[in-house]
Amino acid sequence: MKVFFSPFSPFVRKVLVSAAELGLDIEKLDCAAHPVARDKNIIESNPLGQVPTLFTDDGAELYDSRVICEYLDALAGGNKLIPASGEARWQRLMEQSLADGLLNAALLMRYEQVIRPDGLRFEPWQRGQHEKVVDVLDRLEAWSPSFGDRVDIGTISIACALGYLDLRFPEEPWRSRPGLAAFYERFSERDSMVRTEHPVTA
Repeated sequence: MKVFFSPFSPFVRKVLVSAAELGLDIEKLDCAAHPVARDKNIIESNPLGQVPTLFTDDGAELYDSRVICEYLDALAGGNKLIPASGEARWQRLMEQSLADGLLNAALLMRYEQVIRPDGLRFEPWQRGQHEKVVDVLDRLEAWSPSFGDRVDIGTISIACALGYLDLRFPEEPWRSRPGLAAFYERFSERDSMVRTEHPVTA
């Protein structure tokens, strides 16, 4: 398997952490993913021009990270990262959805800061996205007692979201939430997280 890769994408990291936890190998393909200067090489396979875009060994093209992670779980036999049914399935998928929503808001904040030209930035937009981040963090803190030592699509997604906040918004005081801070301290020491850690610059 191969995946279009950006070292700064938290969604790519979620896929790579999931693969590592499942014992699957994925070759990383360099690309120039960008929301404005879109990479034509990615667009040929994924019209959104976004990462991650996965190429399976049998020639299929898959996107986005949620679809890819479900595919990887099925490939590894299923019911490892994503429960097959029942209340646990819906809770894990909702944890993933909230973590992805936090990331979407954080990415929009990042784009507003570094891509939109000076004089065109809209502070209420930035504030609205940040409010989403804070509200999700508060909900995840309330849920954190249930995380325990779980390694699944929910906890992987949450850990990757928190790691992205550290990368792009180190001033965000999310560690003031003790449950999340304790969870991340444990989870970030996993080999899958260490090996996929974002670079510290750029």
